[in-house]
Amino acid sequence: MGDMSDVGRLILLGAPLGNPADASARFRDVLATADVVAAEDTRRLTRLARDLGVEVPGRIVSYFEGNEERRTPELVEVIQAGYQVALVTDGGMPSVSDPGYRLVRAALDAGAPVTAAPGPSAVTTALALSGLASDRFCFEGFLPRSPGARRSRLRALAAEERTLVLFEAPHRIAAALADLADAFGADRPAALCRELTKTYEEVLRRPLGELARWAAEGEPRGEITLVVAGAPATEPERPDDDTLRAAVADREAAGLSRRDAVTDVATTYGLRRRDVYDVVHR
Repeated sequence: MGDMSDVGRLILLGAPLGNPADASARFRDVLATADVVAAEDTRRLTRLARDLGVEVPGRIVSYFEGNEERRTPELVEVIQAGYQVALVTDGGMPSVSDPGYRLVRAALDAGAPVTAAPGPSAVTTALALSGLASDRFCFEGFLPRSPGARRSRLRALAAEERTLVLFEAPHRIAAALADLADAFGADRPAALCRELTKTYEEVLRRPLGELARWAAEGEPRGEITLVVAGAPATEPERPDDDTLRAAVADREAAGLSRRDAVTDVATTYGLRRRDVYDVVHR
């Protein structure tokens, strides 16, 4: 291990999604100076370091789904001893559908500093390339593997008005798209992003029904991020006259003037003040 600093820390590294040139200068610096590099795939990290021309003098250890539970306390001990531990996954930011959350939580609970050398993210890259609304979005990660659980999750998401970002495995994408088209409607706009930043990058911007047919014709390969337009906003249902009168009466009983009560009810239900006033005085 290298020289101990006064304070050990955990550094999360945003790794290239595929193109090594996306690695930041800070990413390279941390690889070249960290005492320990915890990697989801040590061979992949070694290959990336070679592509970047970076020597990794620190100890490289594996940190993946299968050994997270056992290795986390070991790494926290190293950090507490004053060493720098870098965490890198196969692509994108650790913890985002990747190993990392458990170690971040354990380091924070132990009072250890946690920082990041931020970098590429498949979520925001796909969102930006999709051509779909990106001002409000939600990330759903991987859908459930079993068909029943997947359909249930999609039914619950069908009315979500924000743009959705999902990850899916190539061998499940055809079934997932068929279920999406069924739950959201075949005409819902979407974008299937495949092999982002790599040689064969492909972004298909088509309605869900068309994407489902495309995927059924041949199993797509590579890492897949799916972006789906949110459900169209629904107008709130107008309450009946009795409900409006009762709402105004409740506010008056609470001490509001008739004018303020009418204004408040109109704002609450998205109605014109004049319409509420007419109902109350009808």
